[in-house]
Amino acid sequence: MKILLTTLNSKFIHTNLAIRYLKEFVRDLIEVDMKEYTINNDLDYILKDIYKNEYDIILFSTYIWNIGDIVKLCDNLKKIRPNTKIALGGPEVSYDSYEAMKKYDFVDYILYGEGELIFRDLVLHLKGKKEIKNVDGLVYRQGSEIIANKPMELLQNLDEIPSPYENLNPKEYENRIVYYESSRGCPFNCQYCLSSTIPGLRYFSLDRIKRDLKALIDARVSQIKFIDRTFNANKKVAMEIMDFLMKNDNGYTTYHFEVTAYLIDDKMIEFLADCKEGLFQFEIGVQSTNEKTLDAVGRRDDFKKLSHVVQTVASYRNIHQHLDLIAGLPYEDYESFENSFNDVFNLGIEHLQLGFLKMIKGTGMRKVADEHGFKYKDYAPYEFLYNNYISYEETLKLKDIEDILERYYNSKNFVLSMRYIIGRFYKQSPFKFFETFAKYFDENGYFDLAQGKNQLYKILLDFYNEKINIDNDVFNDILKYDYISLGKTSNIPQFFNKLDVDDFKNRCHVFLQDNDNLSTYLPNFVDKPAKHIIKYVHFEPFKFNIVDLKNNINTEIREEENIVLFEYDDKKIFEKSKTHKVEI
Repeated sequence: MKILLTTLNSKFIHTNLAIRYLKEFVRDLIEVDMKEYTINNDLDYILKDIYKNEYDIILFSTYIWNIGDIVKLCDNLKKIRPNTKIALGGPEVSYDSYEAMKKYDFVDYILYGEGELIFRDLVLHLKGKKEIKNVDGLVYRQGSEIIANKPMELLQNLDEIPSPYENLNPKEYENRIVYYESSRGCPFNCQYCLSSTIPGLRYFSLDRIKRDLKALIDARVSQIKFIDRTFNANKKVAMEIMDFLMKNDNGYTTYHFEVTAYLIDDKMIEFLADCKEGLFQFEIGVQSTNEKTLDAVGRRDDFKKLSHVVQTVASYRNIHQHLDLIAGLPYEDYESFENSFNDVFNLGIEHLQLGFLKMIKGTGMRKVADEHGFKYKDYAPYEFLYNNYISYEETLKLKDIEDILERYYNSKNFVLSMRYIIGRFYKQSPFKFFETFAKYFDENGYFDLAQGKNQLYKILLDFYNEKINIDNDVFNDILKYDYISLGKTSNIPQFFNKLDVDDFKNRCHVFLQDNDNLSTYLPNFVDKPAKHIIKYVHFEPFKFNIVDLKNNINTEIREEENIVLFEYDDKKIFEKSKTHKVEI
């Protein structure tokens, strides 16, 4: 019997943990194949690749991002391999499995709920060792009938799942993200999230977690992304895992966690201060600061405590923090969302994710959709269109604002420019800047065209000159500073003001030949020849005191010709370059 476990990931760099668990959980019964594709692969290529192997049963792991393509594949597979059994599992079929079987007549089995125990029992059935009626968590066909067995009980001892990382092949994870879980479940009950449907919190043992992580660290995977819904639900366990990762740092692997900020106490804050820059990334769900909204979705939060934690961690300049907001929640109208946006933006974090509510199957939000007037897409990912609080026109405006936020703030290509514009002209409401700029983008047709790097700078410069029109030469310098700070370049766009300095190139080389200068500004390059150093630095004359402005956005602006030395460092996460005001 030949079995295939497969899925379509959203990107090549992603890996699917679920099918790896299933493969390991039956390894004492049967050797199964495992293949991963992406939603960007041509469906005919996937169809051909699966067809040529003549599998007896194929199990697809389904999610909101791949269910559409998987349904098409299964339909065609059944036509060309009618004797092959098609099975679906995963969250996208776990909450309406009976209806899915009625809808998709080419599907033979649906595994609903956590899959390990169900898949093992299904394999036992296929090997003639278990009656199908005793395979809990399975929906199947019996003649013209659809039979839904009772749910499978949750596996309480997660260590019973063999580790997929015991004999890993480093090539399998090269340049890819490894998804890892140290726990299942969530202590909270957020009504928009699938984790609210499974009560309780279960952990793998710390010994198991450390063995797995050490194997991945030794394999030098690029990033391990913990999929625990609340990584720090148990502070003691979380700190022990993070301490282990810090002590076993290989200088290459980084780690991503979803954390609840208000659960981070002073002891953990102090602990995080010693973390190496870039080793950890935090994703923090805020979703809204409207208390009525939070109550309606069953979410507990303490924004005052969250703000203290986020701002303290931000002051360490060692952990990238990514905060989430969700547009479309109950009682959050456009004005309220502006307030939530400003509350979170003003924390000064590195990345603000503006997401849109998805009415996911099985969640509480689906049950109260009519009460709040929700209209949403009937197909995955079931994104809301409008409700009693936000009109569709306002949803479209927020979509444009999200686009601008991603291009100009989250990209980190315009750091000083964003600080200057918002800090000087939109301090009362950063949201208003993104709203105004999005409107300008739309009116000029820029959303309809692909924009390259240089064009994005030119658009922002034009916006500033047309809509703000104060100290335009100063902003030109600021934008030029952002452009040059990103990386070594010899092609600076003509729309930036350029100062002519006599014998500039030669004077820069003379500066780099002086070891006193190198000791002061570039200690890593002492005794290195100038022709080597120039590959990693850039000199640029500016008309205004740009370095002072970078250090303090509220500083007095002075017109004074000054030379800025940029030293580039790709390993830094907050700044791609160090800058110094120098004399040459």
